[in-house]
Amino acid sequence: MILLRTKKELESFLSLTKNNDEIGLVPTMGALHEGHLSLVSKALSHNQKVIVSIFVNPTQFNNQDDLIKYPKTLEADIELLTQISSELAIFSPTVEEIYADGVKTKSYQFDGLDKVMEGEFRDDHFNGVGTIVEMLLRLTKPTRAYFGEKDFQQLQIIKKMVKLQQLPVTIIGCPIVREPNGLAMSSRNERLTKSMRNEASFIYKTLQTAKLKFGTKSAPKVIEWVQEKFDKHDSLKLEYIEITDVETLTPIQRKQKNVKYRAFVAVYADDVRLIDNIALN
Repeated sequence: MILLRTKKELESFLSLTKNNDEIGLVPTMGALHEGHLSLVSKALSHNQKVIVSIFVNPTQFNNQDDLIKYPKTLEADIELLTQISSELAIFSPTVEEIYADGVKTKSYQFDGLDKVMEGEFRDDHFNGVGTIVEMLLRLTKPTRAYFGEKDFQQLQIIKKMVKLQQLPVTIIGCPIVREPNGLAMSSRNERLTKSMRNEASFIYKTLQTAKLKFGTKSAPKVIEWVQEKFDKHDSLKLEYIEITDVETLTPIQRKQKNVKYRAFVAVYADDVRLIDNIALN
């Protein structure tokens, strides 16, 4: 296990790789769980070298309280990663190391991918995501980079950013990993009380039923049903439910043949904001 804290240390590590070595990157913000570890395992199966970045990126938080509360567990993260492989490199720089000229956000033209769902509720969030992911990709020079489908909108936006910037990397999306009760694994889950963690299983159960209904009902009817289910739930507050085209993330107007659709939700469990999604066809 190699811990790299600076860009120079990262450059030195990369200089020792062989010309034909394929490098996998797993970008994370730490507070690692089984979902992250599944990405690392996938990267290890595809590449000769794997770098896991651990960096809590300030430019993608529109709520500063959320940034302050975000768990920082580097020692525990290193211990978890060591259990998977002793050959990993961990890149965990400071904010000052990454943003040496001050914390700034780059602007991108995402063709509307960033204007719906998370983009509607989190101003400038995806410019912040694009900024840090582009920086990490340029610094680590990976062959492949791995992202979870829980943040499906983010995944599509990163693919768009890579195309816009003409970066020589393949972006690989990996399936959502869930807790035994169906709750999508997230670092934020650690902030939930035990009872609320159990209550939050309602999110995925509702999405599963929505998928079944999508086979026979119109999209507006499915959306209305989901909203009604959450309205009747005492502990969970629905922020949004959207059904969109998978490729463009355009909200559905009418079902079309040969178009893949996905349902997306954001839900507050007390003051913890959770997101989830499910493929509908």
